[in-house]
Amino acid sequence: EEASPYSLVDICLNILIANLEKLCSKRPDGTLCLPEHWSFPQEVADRFLGVMTWEGKLTDRTASIFQGNEMKLKLANIQKAKLSTAAFIKAFCHHRLIELDATAVHADLTVPDIVSGLCSNSWIQQNLRCLLLDSTSIPGDSRKLCFGQLTGLRILSVFSVCFHNEDLANVSQLPRLESLDISNTLVTNISALLTCKDRLKSLTMHYLKCLTMTKPQVLAVIRELKYLVHLDISDHRQLKSDLAFHLLQQKDILPNVVSLDISGGSCITDGAVELFIQQRPAMQFVGLLATDAGYSDFFTTKQGLRVAGGANMNQISEALSRYRKRSCFVKEALYRLFTETFSVQITMPAILKLVAIGMRNHPLDLPVQFTASACTLNLTRQGLARGMPVRLLSEVTCLLFKALKNFPHYQQLQKNCLLSLTNSRILVDVPFDRFDAAKFVMRWLCKHENPKMQTMAVSITSILALQLSPEQTVQLKEELFMAVKELLAIVKQKTTENLDDVTLLFTLKALWNLTDESPAVCKHFIENEGLTIFIQVLETFSESAIQSKVLGLLNNVAEVRELSSDLVTEDVVKHISSLLHSKEMEISYLAAGIIAHLASDRQPWLSRELQRSALLQDLHATVQNWPSSSCKMTALVTYRSFKAFFPLLGNFSQPEVQLWALWAVYHVCSKNPSKYCKLLVEEEGLQLLCDIQEHRGADPQALRIATAILDDFRMHFMNY
Repeated sequence: EEASPYSLVDICLNILIANLEKLCSKRPDGTLCLPEHWSFPQEVADRFLGVMTWEGKLTDRTASIFQGNEMKLKLANIQKAKLSTAAFIKAFCHHRLIELDATAVHADLTVPDIVSGLCSNSWIQQNLRCLLLDSTSIPGDSRKLCFGQLTGLRILSVFSVCFHNEDLANVSQLPRLESLDISNTLVTNISALLTCKDRLKSLTMHYLKCLTMTKPQVLAVIRELKYLVHLDISDHRQLKSDLAFHLLQQKDILPNVVSLDISGGSCITDGAVELFIQQRPAMQFVGLLATDAGYSDFFTTKQGLRVAGGANMNQISEALSRYRKRSCFVKEALYRLFTETFSVQITMPAILKLVAIGMRNHPLDLPVQFTASACTLNLTRQGLARGMPVRLLSEVTCLLFKALKNFPHYQQLQKNCLLSLTNSRILVDVPFDRFDAAKFVMRWLCKHENPKMQTMAVSITSILALQLSPEQTVQLKEELFMAVKELLAIVKQKTTENLDDVTLLFTLKALWNLTDESPAVCKHFIENEGLTIFIQVLETFSESAIQSKVLGLLNNVAEVRELSSDLVTEDVVKHISSLLHSKEMEISYLAAGIIAHLASDRQPWLSRELQRSALLQDLHATVQNWPSSSCKMTALVTYRSFKAFFPLLGNFSQPEVQLWALWAVYHVCSKNPSKYCKLLVEEEGLQLLCDIQEHRGADPQALRIATAILDDFRMHFMNY
């Protein structure tokens, strides 16, 4: 699913939901109302409600759009919605519903209210087939639940609901009931099920913790349920229930069963399960997770038998799929998955999807979130992420950050999230909240973690810095300032130790990117003795990879006019002048950029005019000696915009400065035309190039480059 484009229906529904306020009128009470002439087919109406519920947009105010006749619902999904009783009744109880999923709705809407509202519609009473009320609340003073009027009900689930013996007796009298889930309820006696023994086909009573019947009594009831095709008596491993063990010994029980779930049961052996299944050859599923069974060859060779267990990937996958709503089994399956995937070499998007479902269903369960984060690392490490759909990786990454917010003090979970971000596929290609990610990583950076974690945090920071908008950078002011201070401390330490390792390179790159088009960060760099530290770096290291990053950052600072005077010092000018003549094209280019920006402002040079003139002459001679603008550098310098170039392009009084800016623009446009030619149009830079063409006193070489840029643009990019 995640590897395919979004369907046209879903795209339309998402746009409709995003613009509900504009498209709807308002009733006097402030609730929304669809235009009267609108009409939704039933399938689309059901899907529309499902998408609203999934996105958390279903409230009293928005649910009111279902009050009229524009929508005709049959399959209503209001899971986890925050609705009042009045809003629920007005919006949904006049429809001809055949299914309602009210799982985990907010406490304002209780089970008695839901049942009462449904029973107010005689059509629903007779035709509602499926009602899911899992984890829905019941007031403490509530009387017996009255399901008896819902005579059409075939499927009922009250998992984790305050459901008692008298409620079970009431439900067991429903004339068409076929499937019942009473897991984790307050039922102490299941004898009432004998009332529906001739029609009940599916019974789920996982973790029936309040049961007071003896095992022979329970088995006696189950023995009477001869039409059962599915029975689930799974339990928490900690309870050490042996009910399933005794069930497996019975020969005259469950003659028609095809699905038996005994996960979490104690004393269960391969031999006992095999014998039970052999006596019932039609069986299609058995649940054995958190038991000692499922490991023999029988379970892999038996045709048509699906097993939810922990013995292999197939069993674990089945368990994650079957038990997605049961945190006790999700964490067990994830633990087994972590072990199985520790050295996996193949891409498994279907398994990662199941991990994501477990995380989404149990956001406040720490063992689930922690183990899932570890499984995610196993499934996406190294090159495995390249084979994963982007949408799936996006969902998993967003779930990891949600876990961080829910468990801010659990350090190992934070480490797992940080490790996942070191994956270039995720960091570069996958949509997620980069603002939140940058905030998290920068704060982590300042925690003085071990060197390996510090290196990862620095490398992630360097990439995220370029992905933030200027507005987001401003919002991150506190985190940015802390990060710059910490990064400078790392550079100073590495320089003092004369250690040019990967951490130093990542740190210099991070500082370069953080100061890009960010005057406040550039100023903070200067205020924290950044210039002194960077001069020390240039004096200590002669590697071009280090020099280029230092010069890149100094270019960013030089673009900030009010900081020019800080750069016009003897040490800076000496080093930049020397590096202008570097044999490495990138080094020479970056040094020339610093000179161009600094020399374009006469104010800091009032007492050094001769030095400034000499620098400009040197700059002009150097640029003229460069090869064509399409030449290859070690790495292509990237720019967010051309705004810093525009004052230089219009500087006809200093052709040396103008020439460098033109060379730079032509260089990036020839290397990445789809990005930079479009940028020239958006930022209105083409007019400046035309002005150079038309200016009588323009430098001949500047004129040639400006003309070349415009010619190339006209030839290839008129569509922009």
